[in-house]
Amino acid sequence: MNYNLLLENLTNPALLFFVLGMVAVYVKSDLEIPQNSSKFISLYLLFAIGFKGGQELSHEAFTSEIGWSMLFGIFISSIIPLYTFFIIKRKLTVYDAGAIAAAYGSVSAVTFVTAVSYLESQQLVLHGHMVAIMAMMESPAIIMGLLLISIFNKEADEKIKKSTAITHSFTNGSVLLILGSLVIGFLANAKQAEGIKPFTNDLFKGFLAIFLLDMGITSGKKVKAFFSYGWFPFAFALLIPLINGSIVAIMSSFVTQDIANRFIFAILAASASYIAVPAAMKISVPKADPGLFLPMALAVTFPINITIGMPIYFLIVQNT
Repeated sequence: MNYNLLLENLTNPALLFFVLGMVAVYVKSDLEIPQNSSKFISLYLLFAIGFKGGQELSHEAFTSEIGWSMLFGIFISSIIPLYTFFIIKRKLTVYDAGAIAAAYGSVSAVTFVTAVSYLESQQLVLHGHMVAIMAMMESPAIIMGLLLISIFNKEADEKIKKSTAITHSFTNGSVLLILGSLVIGFLANAKQAEGIKPFTNDLFKGFLAIFLLDMGITSGKKVKAFFSYGWFPFAFALLIPLINGSIVAIMSSFVTQDIANRFIFAILAASASYIAVPAAMKISVPKADPGLFLPMALAVTFPINITIGMPIYFLIVQNT
């Protein structure tokens, strides 16, 4: 069963398009997705997943399990930056440690979207409240990263702009769009929502494949510079997500027994943000090197999660 799950994921068209993007860079092809098109597709994916989640949420009754799940999500996104910061600080600067810790405590919307597609391949349905939890997990990690930098930073001139960055973590475009789409999907009349179902559902996997092609091209361009930092960032980006995802896959059984929910919790814990966190860190911590934490999240952690991570987390939630 292990090999079947792994093989099924490795032959997923979306993943293969990601690989094609990386190959295009290495063969020095001029293949690229126009920047405006790439931005549109990323907005579409966030809109579609948020709207579908809102529709699902409108059919769910609020229960104590949902309440505990929300608290569990906030706990995960607060505790991961806390422990990872002290691991990273041993090898890198306080600024880089805070930025990387925030990235790994926060979540990747694209990894989440890919995980939803994986769930569908296993004939499982995403529950609407997990979309809300994903959106809620963006901000605590960013705030925790900024607090840790502020506490352990010795330079007075860097203790600035924290309120701006914290505000940005709540109003970041990706967070706002997915939350707004969730609310609209929740409030929308079911009959009228059917009218845009072909757009939000039928086109989803095709757009995801093109977006992952773009992610592959972007990752390929960043890999070479990233390796100039030595072995530590690569080892961290490779191992920590698998550890986080596996632990949370087991721990999630304390808040829910639903396999789909537990799998999503695992992938959220394992993923790393390369959209919201870089934007927030650019504002508040300019000394943190995006040439370090961005390739870690995008060129190492993202492909690891969508190749071997997802089958591992899915097996854990099935057997615990």
